[in-house]
Amino acid sequence: MTEKLKLTDTPRTPKIHTATIRTPTIRRTTADEAIAHLSRTQQRLANSRQLRTAGLSAGTAARRCRPGGPWQRPLPGVILIQTGEPTPRQRLLAAVLYAENGKGPDADARGAPGAAMRDRTAVLTGEAALSLYGVRDASDGRADVLIGARRGLRDQSYVRLRRTSRWPPTLLVEGIPCVRPVRAASDFAAYEPCKERVRAILAATVQRCPCHPDDLRAELHASHALRNPAVRAVMDELRVGVSSIAEGEARDTLRAAGVPEALWNPTLLTPTGTFLARPDAYWAFAGVALEVDSEQFHQGVSQYRATLRRRMLMEAHGIDVISAVPALIRDQPQLLVAAVTAKLRQAKSRPDRPNVVIRPYK
Repeated sequence: MTEKLKLTDTPRTPKIHTATIRTPTIRRTTADEAIAHLSRTQQRLANSRQLRTAGLSAGTAARRCRPGGPWQRPLPGVILIQTGEPTPRQRLLAAVLYAENGKGPDADARGAPGAAMRDRTAVLTGEAALSLYGVRDASDGRADVLIGARRGLRDQSYVRLRRTSRWPPTLLVEGIPCVRPVRAASDFAAYEPCKERVRAILAATVQRCPCHPDDLRAELHASHALRNPAVRAVMDELRVGVSSIAEGEARDTLRAAGVPEALWNPTLLTPTGTFLARPDAYWAFAGVALEVDSEQFHQGVSQYRATLRRRMLMEAHGIDVISAVPALIRDQPQLLVAAVTAKLRQAKSRPDRPNVVIRPYK
């Protein structure tokens, strides 16, 4: 006989065991008000010395930096008071706070909230500082930080420490302590072996910042950066007026071919003193000008019209104008040499020279 299932019998529901995920409990402390001030004034960053001075214990800071917690450590001794990846600016300030956090004289004073923003213990320099000043091609991927000559810190991750006994004036740029552009460029050039990189950064610094080549040379001399052969070559270019990578490459090409030296970036005036143009290069004895038109700076109708107008003004005053672009100078330098040589040769048969006033680059 078969056993009948009673209608009152109900199937058993299997038990489901769920895991409980615990989120770290954040206990408020008396230090939180001071920490909130640090967070607001230092791009949500603080170092362990500042937190300790604010009254937060090392154990509490460690708990808040655990996985799943609200804080994190981008560098040893530096706390980012947020979740998520740090921004490029936060990474640079974290580098300064890491260098400021090291042991040394006046440690207690440096621990005061906001002290890293106004004292003389650590300051951003080099290429990263130049990127904050808006210098073209300057990278913020690595942070060079100046510290005192006797500080006992080590490089860490993307932070490269530069010891100095010549402490520079410090400026706050986007909330980050930085040296002046002339010092940042000098510190960059002192360690950069590539001439093209040195040329690009130093020329861009002179163009972008209120930085005269003579001031830059004085700083390079004081920091012994002129020992770098690449720096000496580039400073010679800046001294004569070369102010871009393309101009430097054009000068190298023409000098190697034996072409007479030109005036670089002189100011040309009419006989009445009216501004005429500032060509990239000018051979005064022949009345020949060279214009290096960078595609990056001559985009759009208005820029193109301005270029043509400047060229037509020079030609209207009897100046022969040669046009080139950086790619041609780099890839087909023989064409540049041929064009300049031909113009200089033709100038010998001209009955007179352009009637313009020349003010060399200073």
